[in-house]
Amino acid sequence: MAHVEHMSTQERLHLARRRRTQQLRLWGQREREWERARHRGKERPHRARIRFSDSVMLLEAASRNDIVEVQRLLEKGVSPDSTNEDGLTALHQCCIDDNEEMMKLLLQFGANVNAEDSEKWTPLHAAATCGHLHLVRYLIASGANLLAVNTDGNMAYDICEDEAALEHIESEMARRGVTQQLIDETRALMETRMLADLTQAAAVGADMEQHDSNNATPLHIAAANGYLRVVEFLLDQHVSTDVKDNDDWQPVHAAACWGHLEVVELLVHNGADLNARTKHDETPADIFEDQGAVH
Repeated sequence: MAHVEHMSTQERLHLARRRRTQQLRLWGQREREWERARHRGKERPHRARIRFSDSVMLLEAASRNDIVEVQRLLEKGVSPDSTNEDGLTALHQCCIDDNEEMMKLLLQFGANVNAEDSEKWTPLHAAATCGHLHLVRYLIASGANLLAVNTDGNMAYDICEDEAALEHIESEMARRGVTQQLIDETRALMETRMLADLTQAAAVGADMEQHDSNNATPLHIAAANGYLRVVEFLLDQHVSTDVKDNDDWQPVHAAACWGHLEVVELLVHNGADLNARTKHDETPADIFEDQGAVH
């Protein structure tokens, strides 16, 4: 996060758009797989047809702008906050696709206006980075959090290049008395919370290297997010710098991927190996270059 905060607006926008493009490409691949599976089911009636859950069908219908099908599923009781593997909801999708009618329908059925995907992008982030002023207006009027921070450390106004949309967001922030101090404190809140949780856990002797479902440790997570204070705390607890997740990523790979150079330097100073390789034979430098991180 510290690295992102020092980027220019254009650099932040480039980084945010690249990661959003990556997410949408994965979403598109899954959508095509769903379509192929559906067609295979129709072409081979003698075989058991693949059946998709209603939540998957809702997301698929939203992605192809089938508002009639979306409304049918919502009326059936399907959650408007169903997500794909990247945490994208139908509301995210229609904000990306500039579909106001779909957005209003989803909100009418109780969709969470502040839903977060796996990188903590909200629908407002999506509408803002795409420059959809009318969607930005409606989301804010519907309670969108102007200070929501994604994993890049960006609020919606950070990644909005459209002048009219940016002016509206900033005017709403001013009207609500949002100060630079509040913005800075909000950006640091996630890191502060993680540090507080780990400090409390360490006080009772908890494992500082507990693995999640992907075998990532708190050091992986802190490094990926650029949480320098958390990384420093964990290193003071003598956690391992060469621990690997399911893809053989070490914390230094995670820091390099997101361009957190201060974290990379701190990890290396504490024994991290810049020649460590992932399952795809990538070093931290390879990943840094592949992601086009800002130097």
